Amino acid sequence: MTAFTSYVEIILQKLTGSPERPVLTTAEGRDITAAELHDSVHRMAAELADRGIGRGRTVAILAGNRPEALSARYAVNLLGARIVLLYEGQAPETQARLVESAETALLLVGPESAKAAAELLSHLEGPAPDVLMLGPGGTGLEAEDLTALAAARPSGRTVESAARADEDWCIRYTGGTTGVPKGIRTAHGPYATLLSYPVEAAGDPPRQLACTSLTHLAGHVADMTLAAGGSVVLQERFEPGAVLAAIARERITHIWLLPPLLYALLDHPDLATTDLSSLTRISYGGCPASPSRLRQALDVLGPVLYGWYGQSEALLLTEVSPAEHAITGRGGQITVGRPVPGVDIEIRDEHDRPLPPDASGEVYVRSGGLMTGYWKQPELTAQVIRDGWLRTGDVGYRDEDGYLYLMDRVKEMIIVVGGHVYPAELEDLLHTHPDIAQCAVFGVRGADEVEEVHCAVVPAPGRTVDPARITDFVVAHRGAMYTPRAVHQVDSIPLTSVGKPDKKRLKEEVEGRG
Repeated sequence: MTAFTSYVEIILQKLTGSPERPVLTTAEGRDITAAELHDSVHRMAAELADRGIGRGRTVAILAGNRPEALSARYAVNLLGARIVLLYEGQAPETQARLVESAETALLLVGPESAKAAAELLSHLEGPAPDVLMLGPGGTGLEAEDLTALAAARPSGRTVESAARADEDWCIRYTGGTTGVPKGIRTAHGPYATLLSYPVEAAGDPPRQLACTSLTHLAGHVADMTLAAGGSVVLQERFEPGAVLAAIARERITHIWLLPPLLYALLDHPDLATTDLSSLTRISYGGCPASPSRLRQALDVLGPVLYGWYGQSEALLLTEVSPAEHAITGRGGQITVGRPVPGVDIEIRDEHDRPLPPDASGEVYVRSGGLMTGYWKQPELTAQVIRDGWLRTGDVGYRDEDGYLYLMDRVKEMIIVVGGHVYPAELEDLLHTHPDIAQCAVFGVRGADEVEEVHCAVVPAPGRTVDPARITDFVVAHRGAMYTPRAVHQVDSIPLTSVGKPDKKRLKEEVEGRG
C-alpha cells in the first residue's frame, strides 16, 4: 500500500528546501521565512496533540488574514483533525449553530475576532468548546495564546502526519437562507491532488497577494502557491487602492478575485498610473462575471485573466485561458472553459437524461474531487450525488467543442409570467449599458406572490441612471418578459462575507420599503 502524502506534508516538504526564503509577508510588512513557518506548524501541532486534538476531532477557526491562521490550520490537519472555517461577517447566531453542528472540540480565535468569538459563544445552546487565541491582544475574550504556548516548546521537533486520504480535512458550510447551512465534507485525498494542479502563468516562483479571506478561495490559492515553492503576501481585506499599491510594491504575480472586486480595480483612478508589469495571472470566479467587463479587463490589463469554475462540493471543474475569452456562445456570452483533467461534465434535463450540444439543462459533474457528502445529512447527500455524478444546481449548456456556458443557478431563476428569467443573463446585458458600472438582478415577490424582476445598479463614473431608459433597453434586447419591475440606483452593490453580491440583502431592503 502506497503511503499517503497530505497537502500539509506537501507544503512542509517544500518549506525545508530553502529555509531562509521569505514565504509569508504580513499585512504590516513583516517577512516570515520558510523555516519559521515550518517550525510554527510543528510546534502548534505538538501543543494541540497534547490537548487531545487528532483524528475524529473538529477544530473551528475564526480569524482574519494572519499567518498564525495558516500555521494553525496546517497543524490541525497534520494531526488528522478536521477544520471548520468560520467566515467573518457571519451572524454570531449562525456561527454558533455551525460550531455546534460540527461537534467542535476547540475554537481558535485571532485577536481581531475576539469580540465576535465572545458573541458566538454567548449563543451556544450546549457545552462550549475549548478556546485558544492565535496571538496576543484582543478584547472581550479570556483564553490562552496558542502562539505563545507553541513558542515555549522545544524547537526542532517534528510531528508525524496522521491524515488519511479518505478522511475529512475540512467541513465547509455553505450559505443558507433558513436553518443551519449545509456542511460540505472534503477529504484529504482530493485536496492534495488539487495542489498538484499546474496553475499556468502564476509566476515562477509564484507570488500571491491574498487580499480576500483565507477562509475562502484565497486560502486554497495560498496553499497552491506555497506547495509550488512560492510566497504569499497577506492583506487584511480587499481595498482596491491598497491592492494596486501592493501589486506594484511587492511585485505580485498572481491574485484571486471575485468578479465584483475585479470591476472595482478597473474603476479605481490609480489603475492607469500603477506598475502592474509583474502581474501575470488574475484568477477569477465564484460568481457570474460580465462579458463586457471581462473584455474591458483584457483590454486594460492584457492577457492575464484565467477563469475558474468550481464548487465546494466538487473543487475545480473548468478553466478558461486568456485566449479562450474570445470564444463566445449565445448572445456573446464568454465560456467558463472546458473540464480540467479528471473531470467529466454532462448537461441533463429534468428527467436526468443527457442533452445534446447547445441544449440547456442542469450541469452534472463527475470527478475525484467530489465531496464525501454533507455532514450528517445522508438524505440530502443522496439528492445531489447520484451514481457518482453531482448535481451542481447550475443551468448551462456545452457547445460542439465541449466549452461550457453557465446561465444561472436552478434555484435563482426568477419565475415570471411567461417563463423564467435568469439573473446572470440579464446582468450580462445590463453591464453593456454605458450608464451602468455594476449591477445585480434579483427577484422580489409582489402582489399575489408573483415574482418580479428588480435591478440594483451603480452608475458609471460621470453618468446618471434613468430607470425608463434602462427598462426600454432591456425590452429592446431581451423582450418584455425581462422587463424590470424597478431599477434601484445604489452607491455600491453590497457583498457577502465571501465577496459575492448580497442579493438577499438587496431583496430585504426592497421588501422593507414595500
